[in-house]
Amino acid sequence: MSSGIGGDDGRRPRADRARQVADVLRAQIRRGAFESGVLPKEERIVAEFGTTRNAVREALDLLRGEGLIERLPGVGTLVTAVKVPHGLHRLLGLNETLREHGPVVNELRAGGVVTPPAAIGARLGLPDGSPVVYIERLRRLGGVPLSLDQTYLEPELGREVLEQDLVNEDVFVLIERLAGPLGRADLGIEAVNADAHSAAVLETPRGAALLLAERLTHLADGRPVDLEFIRFRGDRLTLQGALHRSP
Repeated sequence: MSSGIGGDDGRRPRADRARQVADVLRAQIRRGAFESGVLPKEERIVAEFGTTRNAVREALDLLRGEGLIERLPGVGTLVTAVKVPHGLHRLLGLNETLREHGPVVNELRAGGVVTPPAAIGARLGLPDGSPVVYIERLRRLGGVPLSLDQTYLEPELGREVLEQDLVNEDVFVLIERLAGPLGRADLGIEAVNADAHSAAVLETPRGAALLLAERLTHLADGRPVDLEFIRFRGDRLTLQGALHRSP
């Protein structure tokens, strides 16, 4: 008979069992399952998962290393950071997506007309050597850095965007106000380590896990206008969406 959450618990490496426990607890933290902010006692977690105390302690150490919990003697295990969910079901700006969690505050770090590498111009459908508008913003939620956004805009539209309120508005909102509705975006997401500069700006350790999103956004008529490279802090944000299997 199998025991634990992954089969014969006694024969599997403790690190494997700890990872499974950590994955479930992490998901519960993300969903707000621990309303009091305190995780159950170790004995209860051991019983619930059908595993060993050492595996549970190792799982909690993993979550503590991610900055999600803190274990305080005499108090228990406390949730110290909650990741905010970024939905992937609609094309929304960060402020639109996280509105229920509070306002996103933008720090404009750079903005102007530049001549980009040929690869950037090509993604925007521009001839080689064409200028683009470059915008870099640090975005905070609750005073904590959440993402570092590098944006390349089609030049005519970009110059108009530069004249708008980039501190308080999403670029998507500004584009639609100036050029009409957006249509779709091509999106790629991968994990990268924080380089020294990104780590300093995002106030996270060098080498920390970041989610790098590359997004090319088109107007409703199909014209590409906005290419972004967005570095999200992996300890502050989780990506969520609903996927449907086509017949």
